[in-house]
Amino acid sequence: MTRPPLLLVDGHNLLWTAAMGSPASISSRDGERDLTGVFMFLALLRKAVRENVPQVPEVLVVFDGEAGSAGRKALDPGYKANRSEQTPLPIKSLPDVKRGLDVISVPWIEIDEHEADDVIASATRCAEARHCVILSRDRDYYQLLDERVHVLNTSRGAGQRIISPEEIVQRFRVEPRQWCDRAALVGDASDNIPGVRGVGPITAARLLADGLHLEDLPESGRLTGRLGQAVLASWEQILTWRDVVRMIDDIALPIEPTGAPAPEIPKAAAIVEALGLW
Repeated sequence: MTRPPLLLVDGHNLLWTAAMGSPASISSRDGERDLTGVFMFLALLRKAVRENVPQVPEVLVVFDGEAGSAGRKALDPGYKANRSEQTPLPIKSLPDVKRGLDVISVPWIEIDEHEADDVIASATRCAEARHCVILSRDRDYYQLLDERVHVLNTSRGAGQRIISPEEIVQRFRVEPRQWCDRAALVGDASDNIPGVRGVGPITAARLLADGLHLEDLPESGRLTGRLGQAVLASWEQILTWRDVVRMIDDIALPIEPTGAPAPEIPKAAAIVEALGLW
């Protein structure tokens, strides 16, 4: 019997989408508690399972560990330095989100010293030979794409939500295995990676054409003129940025995929009711 696909949910990413993308706030009946984050998280998760995966999947939600970004910040102190140190409102919903997942028997992982993307990368490797779908809007996951690993972005239009490796090649003119090289050159504002000034998507695609990686560029003859000088002048930093973007895929998981499909997820209102939050 064919095992169901594995839906790996980037928990913090979905929580931000839930809390910040809702058209209206949702409050408890007494108006004392903002329930937008927990309600919409559970609603979006249910919708993703019911509408965007062709077969009822196994579901595993992964959250960022509290010290998850420490390793990358040690490599590059500027990593995520553009983000506020104050606890943002969506994250305050996290304890209730976790309780809600427990109520509906959906397993979740949070490893203190690792970010969710590394845990998810490790889970895709652990679940080799299975179809994996990563629910996230984070483009860093594009580096994991192949014939069995796809990304699900529910903010895109119907029919365009599943992102395949073929789409990466068509849209960005690089292969998924080159994604980290591209990100180091172009930059990623969400992670405070500036990239090389003057190198945009078209230039990066030209430099990496024919499957080249960063290590190939110095001998490629492509680093010419002022642009080539700019790349070479920032060479060590570019390699560091790539290391920051590159995911770790050998983390020991406290919970491993079982191959069992997820139970039917109730409507968000029913889960919130079960949590006693109304």
